[in-house]
Amino acid sequence: MANRTRTNTTKVEALIESCRSEGKWQRVIELTDELKSGSPHNECLANFLVGEARLESYLEEHAVAAESNFGRAKNGLAEARRYLNLALGESGQKAGIALDAYLLLAKLCYACGEYEQSLENFIKAELNTLAEKELTLRSLKILAESYAIKGLCLEQQAYKPTSKFKKAEKDTEMICCFERASDLGLLYLQEYDIVSGSNSSSNNSTAGSLLNVGVQQSLSSFAISSTIPSSSVTLEVSRRMGAILETALQRAPIVLIKAGKLQAAVERYRIMLNAIETRATQSLRLTLARQLAEVLLRGVSGTIYAPPFTTKSGGSTLRGGGATKRLWKPRKYAARQQFTPRNQQEEVILLLLIAEALAVRDTVLSQSPEFKQARQHAMGNVTAVYDLLTLATIRWGLVQLLNESFEKALKFSFGEQHVWRQYGLSLMAAEKHAHALRVLQESIKLTPGDPLPCLLASRLCYESLETVKQGLDYAQQALKREVKGLRPSRSQLFVGIGHQQLAIQATLKSDRDSYNKLALESLERAVQHDGNDHLAEYYLSLQYALLNQLGEALSHIRFALALRMEHAPCLHLFALLLTASRRPREALGVVEDALHEFPDNLQLLHVKAHLQLNLEDAETALSTVQHMLAVWREVYEAQLAGEEEKHSDTKSGIHLIHSSQMSDKDSISRVEQALSEAASSLSSFTQRPGPRRPWMLQIEIWLLLADVYMRIDQPNEALNCIHEATQIYPLSHQIMFMRGQVHVYLEQWLDAKQCFLNAVAANPNHTEALRALGETHLILGEPRLAEKMLKDAAKLDPNCPKIWFSLGQVMETLGDYNSSADCFATSLQLEPSCPVLPFTTIPLVFE
Repeated sequence: MANRTRTNTTKVEALIESCRSEGKWQRVIELTDELKSGSPHNECLANFLVGEARLESYLEEHAVAAESNFGRAKNGLAEARRYLNLALGESGQKAGIALDAYLLLAKLCYACGEYEQSLENFIKAELNTLAEKELTLRSLKILAESYAIKGLCLEQQAYKPTSKFKKAEKDTEMICCFERASDLGLLYLQEYDIVSGSNSSSNNSTAGSLLNVGVQQSLSSFAISSTIPSSSVTLEVSRRMGAILETALQRAPIVLIKAGKLQAAVERYRIMLNAIETRATQSLRLTLARQLAEVLLRGVSGTIYAPPFTTKSGGSTLRGGGATKRLWKPRKYAARQQFTPRNQQEEVILLLLIAEALAVRDTVLSQSPEFKQARQHAMGNVTAVYDLLTLATIRWGLVQLLNESFEKALKFSFGEQHVWRQYGLSLMAAEKHAHALRVLQESIKLTPGDPLPCLLASRLCYESLETVKQGLDYAQQALKREVKGLRPSRSQLFVGIGHQQLAIQATLKSDRDSYNKLALESLERAVQHDGNDHLAEYYLSLQYALLNQLGEALSHIRFALALRMEHAPCLHLFALLLTASRRPREALGVVEDALHEFPDNLQLLHVKAHLQLNLEDAETALSTVQHMLAVWREVYEAQLAGEEEKHSDTKSGIHLIHSSQMSDKDSISRVEQALSEAASSLSSFTQRPGPRRPWMLQIEIWLLLADVYMRIDQPNEALNCIHEATQIYPLSHQIMFMRGQVHVYLEQWLDAKQCFLNAVAANPNHTEALRALGETHLILGEPRLAEKMLKDAAKLDPNCPKIWFSLGQVMETLGDYNSSADCFATSLQLEPSCPVLPFTTIPLVFE
């Protein structure tokens, strides 16, 4: 058919050719009768056209290559087969339609499940030897489908080569067929868009300008659809491409991956994505972009990654080809200043952002029931893209980019719990805790039977927002949601953690005892529900330690370590329990062994330094703290170097003041005085960029270093360390307390008293500052004030022997010898079981 020149075509033949290109098969059959009546020499051509029309009409109505349809296809296509067989032979050769007839017969055999016969027809058509030349639209589609069908037949072929060389030869031929099919298929769709654009435009524009307009329209249509797309347009686009071509376009890179040619598969994806977009390939482009991103994330490491377009590939460009133009290659985008990814990270992010734009464009805002299926399909595409984007951005620390994408997603994600939950998790990763809690509250509403969002909200309240009662409410809500008690262990654990934290914060003994009892009951139930949960055993051990039941605590921490030996918080607690059992050297050995597994763990290094101080080894402690500073720089400095300020959830100094402790006027006046004392420091203070936690860790390290310097009688070095900490956050109560300790060392009692007053004003629950203030009042001859401060400290931490000893000294000064003796006895009773650091210094852990 393609061999006949246009000069010899009649008006009817031209009309038939137009109808074939547009897929109007019923009209083709009607015109065939007219063609036969015009000239008896056209009978062979008419047989071919009728066979083609009947074949294509049938395949448009029925699924291609579905096994259940093979029997029906043989019956339904018998007439088409007869007509196409009539178009073969010498008459077909003379009419120039034998090649097309063989190709269509191969397609017919494939639809009937006759794969071997289909391959035989391709051999008769000499498909592998065809030379590239200009083709009509219909011929382009026939040829593209032929290569696709040949590849599919080779894939489905029952015959398996016995030799590995023959298998490799077959695989190579199959891959070549799919690659040619994808190239010709894309070229056909591009040509069809040009032709249809020329027919619909009022002026005679060039093909290049039409392509440019198409590109602009494609880019400008990234807005969200307000309604469902027109079904007629969707059906027309789907019919124009056809199931066979769509399958070939998707299979081309997949067969390369199966053959172990990963880099070739990546290049194939890139070639297809770089082809100029058409109306029919818009949804396919989304699939290809997502698949390539997934391949790059899962299968390509940085060592074997090659940037795009480093190897030459055939194909013409928007600016037209030259002498090297390939006729059967799709046109590609080749504009000036085109962005080309330089590494794997850039390419993956670019692909996912393109996929996001395409997926968002197809979303349906209408909530009408009639659009439910389309809405679900569009949300499935969007969700798949966002899941991959989450994996990529979290891996490379691009949390802000992920947040922006989820913010846009909320516009069309009404009632979509998965998007809301992912958005909440991304905000938690970005340390936007208050915002994350509000998002998780919405997720809780959307999934009334799922305890997970409640547990996430509870963790957020415990760990970051310091709203323990609210976190406990969420944990109890999660416990109620557990279906038939299938897995209540973790919910029960969170309830126990909440009660434990409330007991630590409680100032009244009755409240503390009540919360401790509830915490112990909840944690024991959590262990009963899941005996293999190391976290439940860990928190139960911690609860016994807080209750000063060291035997039970040691027993449970050993259970926890048996369940998970390499768990840093368990090792941390075990070391403190050993110090409480008067075994400091054994505890130091545990910490040093743990640091072999976790060399960057600042909490363990902190314990190690205190143990060395406890063992009168200040010089070694000094080197340990200096090592802590080096570790901090290695872990956090690069992370914070170029980060902009983002403190939406960062607590200011005033937020550290507990409202329950600041109700009286005297406390308020003390706060004002403390803030005025820090005003001089604030004049040169600038908020540090990045998350708050790393800077707070550095403050702790500087203050520990100051403590060590005082132990080795270097107060000036200690003051320098305090100055470094002040540059980070001058309103820290810990800095005020440590400055007071330096004044105590220098016997500057009035200055020390003022520093301790500032520390207590900033944080009334800081027991060390209360004790130091009481001791200072005693030295200054103010025993009644000393008694008040020390009793307040004893209420907050009744297990501290130093507080009871100091209170005994005060009562002795006041002449109350019975009370003094009781205090000294309590101190002696508590001192053997006092750890080197309070158990409450261990941070909360949820993993």
